[in-house]
Amino acid sequence: MRFAAVSAVAGLALATGAVTAAGPWDGGQRKAERDLAAAAARPQDARHADGERAPGAAPAVLAPLPKAGKRSADGLAEALEPLLKDSALGSDHPAAAVVDATTGERLYGVGQSDAYTPASTIKLATAAAALSAVGPERRIETTVVAAGGDGVVLVGGGDPTLTAAGLGDLADATARALKARGATGKVKLAYDVSRYSGPVLHTIGLNDNIAPVSPLMVNEGRLDDSERGPADRTAEPAADAARKFAALLREKGVEVDGEPGEGRADGKAARLASVASPPVSALVERMLTNSDNDIAEALARQTALASGKPASFEGAAQAVTERLAALGLPMPAVHIADGSGLDRADRASAEFLALLLARAAEPGRPALRPVLTGLPVAGFSGTLRDRYPRDAAGRALVRAKTGTLTGVNTLAGTVVTPGGRLLAFAFLASGTTDADAAQRALDRAASALAGAGSAPPGSGA
Repeated sequence: MRFAAVSAVAGLALATGAVTAAGPWDGGQRKAERDLAAAAARPQDARHADGERAPGAAPAVLAPLPKAGKRSADGLAEALEPLLKDSALGSDHPAAAVVDATTGERLYGVGQSDAYTPASTIKLATAAAALSAVGPERRIETTVVAAGGDGVVLVGGGDPTLTAAGLGDLADATARALKARGATGKVKLAYDVSRYSGPVLHTIGLNDNIAPVSPLMVNEGRLDDSERGPADRTAEPAADAARKFAALLREKGVEVDGEPGEGRADGKAARLASVASPPVSALVERMLTNSDNDIAEALARQTALASGKPASFEGAAQAVTERLAALGLPMPAVHIADGSGLDRADRASAEFLALLLARAAEPGRPALRPVLTGLPVAGFSGTLRDRYPRDAAGRALVRAKTGTLTGVNTLAGTVVTPGGRLLAFAFLASGTTDADAAQRALDRAASALAGAGSAPPGSGA
């Protein structure tokens, strides 16, 4: 797997009474967390007794949670309501929902059924839909096929995480395949992006938060060496990828005739070579941990393809919506406009997000587990790495997806109470004027759920 993970051992060590394993783990970023958490929960002489699980295994993921320390609805209201009245959370009262992640019991809600702009917390919906439609083990392929006597076509499958190294592996395999076929003359190279349809630009336009949405790109179309966060992007991700591929073929001794142009692969053409992405479970984790917009839009389109719909913004939105409804989630306040949450037309309720997280915790839905394992850990990983300093309440106890747009701040995730109960929550605020202050207010609310009290002033953004 190409994604370098950040361990959040401290958070899971504190939760060992509640969480025994949260696979699928093969190649996933949370493997070290699972091993450390499981080891801490067992006697010293039994720490290596269970061994490694086979790829694709989906064991009982969340053990039954003890009821000790259960907080009544009145207790939650007493803890949360003063914090949710913080003026930093905007002129409108923020929406909130808290659910027992094991039973699905609604424990607290205010405005929980109202539609709010969810910002990047909508990626939780994208993740659940993709895992349901495609499955956690599926990998996205980039292929090269033959075209006539002297041509090859580079076919984009929709993997935004394809790296220059991966493209080099594909070029090497292609060169070997051409040699085996006896091809010695010039090769005409084309590239195929027909897997997607509709507009390639997000409604926000060409932006450093997302590349044009294409089934063929290298390193998310980034023009620097970054792997996450904002960056300058190419306006032609597919053409750029094809030009890089042509250069790599030449390095392998394949003479490429001219510049590559857009074309269409014959569905019956012989496959020469392919490379595959990490499994969808790992893509989901990376998307949620880093709030990766490019992966989000790719997963939404994979959901559309698996559902027999056009891989466009519109088709993806329809497919994601249908998959979420099939999970039995409350949909009246939900409107999916994109996969990433960059579109302000997205709508979701706090109840919807909290119950989605509870669905992902159900023992009978192991395919959805990456929705939980991909959540950033407060003070340790992803978009929560810097939001809980070392002395902050809730550090390592809170795992949550963040959401930020101008005037919008959201947080949805899970917390472990002192009694070992796993709670799912969602807080949605709009009309905020100070993003940093709003984030601190949301972090204090999440910390209060963990039974740790309010975070200290200046708990970080």
